[in-house]
Order: sequence, then C-alpha cells, then structure tokens
Amino acid sequence: MGIQSVSSGKYKIYHIPGKKIGCTTNIERRVVQEQGFKVGEYEILFETDDIKEAADAEKQLQKDLGYKVDMKPYDKLFKKPMSKQINVTDQTTTFAISKDDISGSFLGDLEWETPYGLVKIDSTEKIDWIIDNVKTSMFNSNRSYVYNKAMHEAFAFKTLNSGKEEMFDKIRSWAEKRGLYDKGDTKTQLIKLYEESGELAQALLKNDRDGIIDAIGDSVVVLTNLAHLVGTDIETCIGSAYDEISSRTGRMKNGTFVKDTL
Repeated sequence: MGIQSVSSGKYKIYHIPGKKIGCTTNIERRVVQEQGFKVGEYEILFETDDIKEAADAEKQLQKDLGYKVDMKPYDKLFKKPMSKQINVTDQTTTFAISKDDISGSFLGDLEWETPYGLVKIDSTEKIDWIIDNVKTSMFNSNRSYVYNKAMHEAFAFKTLNSGKEEMFDKIRSWAEKRGLYDKGDTKTQLIKLYEESGELAQALLKNDRDGIIDAIGDSVVVLTNLAHLVGTDIETCIGSAYDEISSRTGRMKNGTFVKDTL
C-alpha cells in the first residue's frame, strides 16, 4: 500500500521517530501538550477525512516502519466491546488490567456509572485522558484505576450530558426552586442578558479567558430561563436556529460569515 500525503484532513497519522505511529484529530493536544513533543520532533505522514482510510494508513505505516501494530484498528475503537471488569467506588474506577495494558482496544466503547454521573467512552480524547491519568493499584500491580472526580472534571468528559440529567434541565430545576419562574419576568431576564453581554465584551477586550467562559455560561443560563418564561425551551430555540443555518451558504468577509443572498 502506497501512502500518499494529502493537504489536510480531520484524521492525522503522526510519527514520533523511534517511538510510535499514531492517529489523532488534534495534534497540538495529543502530541505536543500531552506527550511533550515539540514541532520538529514529530511529523505528519498522512491526513484524511475518512476514518477507515486513516485506520488502514496507520496500520500499514506501523508495519512499514517497524512499529508495534495496534491490536484494534483506529476505526474500531468505538465499537461495542465485550463485557469488561470494572469496579466503581465513591472515589475511583478500577480496571482489572495493569496500567501498561490500558489502551483504546480495552476501553473501546465502555459505559459505567460513578457517583458523579455516567461515563461513556465515545471519543479518542476520553481514551487519551484515561491512558494519561490511570494509576497502578498499590494492592495489585495487575489492576489500575482513575479518580472519578478528576475524570468528570476533565475537559474531555465535560458535556451537556452530566449523568442522566441534561444540563438545561438542571438549570431549569435550579431556577424553579428559587422562584424565578413564579416571580421573575421576561423584562428582568432581558436586562440580565444585557449585563452578561457587557461582561463578555469586557472579558474579550481584556483577553480574560476565565471571564469569557463565565460570561458565556451566565448568558446561556439567562437564555434558558428566558425561553422558559415565554413558554418554550432553549433546546427548541437552538434546534430552530440550526435548522435555519444548516443549509445556509456564504463566505467569510472581514472575520464575519456573510450568507449568500437569493
């Protein structure tokens, strides 16, 4: 199989000479930040938007360059695996294999519950986080574990689905318990949205990342409550907006997307 490099693609086959051939969608995070290799210490051998093509290229290059070939191809990492032995306590999730054996092939598409919510291994980012943070059990070297709280707070595991309850449902539950829906009104929420927009503008001007995150989050909370107060929900609003933009075409001009006109 002859591997021909292409200009760009979602899946990137990287080579760290003398170390490994790997596949990732995020070179900066996976190779530079997590593995500590600088530009010049690794190379991109192949890029494609086809996950099957990426998996085949990774396997072939591992063979051609004399590296260990992954037992499970990249495109099969997320298939439903056979039952795995996992033990969950309040503090940790323990795997019935050693730290050195933890891999994408083992983690596959596992799901389990912890006191902090549902864990679903459905991305390479989550697999990478576990591999980088798993520890050897002090009681049995053939067992390994991760801390539940740290895992749920890691960026890779932060999604709108936290456990079985949707984040928007949590916001509405919080607001209802505090009487916001009984005593609040749309005008006060609109004023609150203006305030949050002002804080976001200030944070952007100061390049204050924490402030930006806080202001965007607060704005989403306000919009969630505003939607409820007018008799709908934010999920419907987002769905409506997406339906409108999903087929929209246009171009970027001076940093702004300008839609095509009929």
